[in-house]
Amino acid sequence: MRNNLVKKVEESSLKKDAPKFEVGDSVDVHTRIIEGDKERIQVFSGTVIMKKGAGMNETFTVRRIVNNEGVERGYPLHSPFIAKVVVKRGGENRRAKLYYLRDRVGKAVRLTEKRKAGKKDEPAKSTEPKSQKPELAASAT
Repeated sequence: MRNNLVKKVEESSLKKDAPKFEVGDSVDVHTRIIEGDKERIQVFSGTVIMKKGAGMNETFTVRRIVNNEGVERGYPLHSPFIAKVVVKRGGENRRAKLYYLRDRVGKAVRLTEKRKAGKKDEPAKSTEPKSQKPELAASAT
């Protein structure tokens, strides 16, 4: 329940093309880094372990292992310093916050990949018109 007035004021500052990802997804976060008069893009790859907030206050945290040490970085979703967020693979989970990954090491950190929603179980559709059934059409002639 956010105040309608606050929503109206924040609308102009929100990103129109906010990235769509969920907790558990493996992502690449492309961040703009300004060093002196030069600007470059730095990529941070990892697993999204949490999302929180709403509107301008919405943030997400990405975790990865570097030199056998866990590193977490929090990012504001609508920050102008975030160039883009690329989802590499979707992770399957049943929780909103994946803090239990902090205790895991090695391959145990990986989440099972989300299954793609497909219609493989559906029978093949015939090209016959549905108005006439073959039995009725044969008996009519």
